[in-house]
Amino acid sequence: MGRFRRGVLGVSVAVAMVLSVSFVASAASGPRGVVNVLYAGSLSNFMTNHLIPAFTRATGIRVVGVSNGSSALASAIKGQTQVGDVFLSAAASADRALQGTANGNWVTTYTNFASSPLVLAYNPQSPFADALRTRPWYEVVTRKGFLLGRTDPATDPKGVLAVDALRVAATRYHLAQLAQLARTRAGVFDETALVGELEAGQLDAGFFYQVEASAANLPTRPLTGTHLAGHYTVAVLNHAPHLAAARAFRHYLLSPAGRNLLRAFDLTPATPPSP
Repeated sequence: MGRFRRGVLGVSVAVAMVLSVSFVASAASGPRGVVNVLYAGSLSNFMTNHLIPAFTRATGIRVVGVSNGSSALASAIKGQTQVGDVFLSAAASADRALQGTANGNWVTTYTNFASSPLVLAYNPQSPFADALRTRPWYEVVTRKGFLLGRTDPATDPKGVLAVDALRVAATRYHLAQLAQLARTRAGVFDETALVGELEAGQLDAGFFYQVEASAANLPTRPLTGTHLAGHYTVAVLNHAPHLAAARAFRHYLLSPAGRNLLRAFDLTPATPPSP
C-alpha cells in the first residue's frame, strides 16, 4: 500500500511539473516587446505601482506610460504629438473626440471598465480641516481665505465635474459664492500637479477622484448634493504601432486579475465592462 501511494505521489508530482512547464512555455510564447499606454493622471499611482508591474510580470511586455488630463491626451493623440497604443480616459467624451474621420479615426470603440466618485480631499493641517470634518463642504469652501483647487475643464474631465459640483450646489443651497468659484480661474492646476499643491499646503482642499485621494492618503469628504464620478474607459488606438501588445494590455485590464486590482485600490469595476 505504501509503495502504491509513493507511486501515485510520484506520478502526481510529474504531472504537476509538466503542467508547470507547459504554463511557463505558454506564457513565454505570448506577446513580447513594449506597449505605449496613455492614461488619465488620476490613475498615475494605480498604474505605476500596481497595474503596470502586474501586467509586465504576467506577460513580459514592458509598458511605457504617459499620464496627463484625458482631454489633453486626446488632443495630443489627434495632433500626433503623442504616440500611443492604448488610451485610458476618465471620461468617454475624450474617446469621442478621437472618433470619426474629422478626428483622425483614432478610436473606433472604447470600453467602460471602472469608476471612482468625485470627492473633496483636504489637507489635514489646513486651518479649515476641523470645519471640513464637521460642516457641509459647500459651506466651508466659501469661507474667507479658503483656497480651493481643481483642474482645468479644457484639459481634464475632472475639471468639468468640479465645475458641475459647484454649480449644482450653488443652485441647490442658494449660495452665489459657489457659482463664483465655478467661474474663477484661481486654484486651477494641471492634473498631475494638484495633489502636490494640496500636500504642500498651497491649497486647503481640492476636487479629486477617490482613487487618487486614497493613493495619496488624503482625507476626504463626500460631495453631498451631487452624484458625480469619473467613468474610466480603455481603447486600443487605431494605427497602434504595437497592436498585439495593446490587445494584451486591454485583455489583462478587463480580466479577473485586472478587476481584482481595480477593487483593491478604490476603483469600482464596471459590471460587465461595456462599450
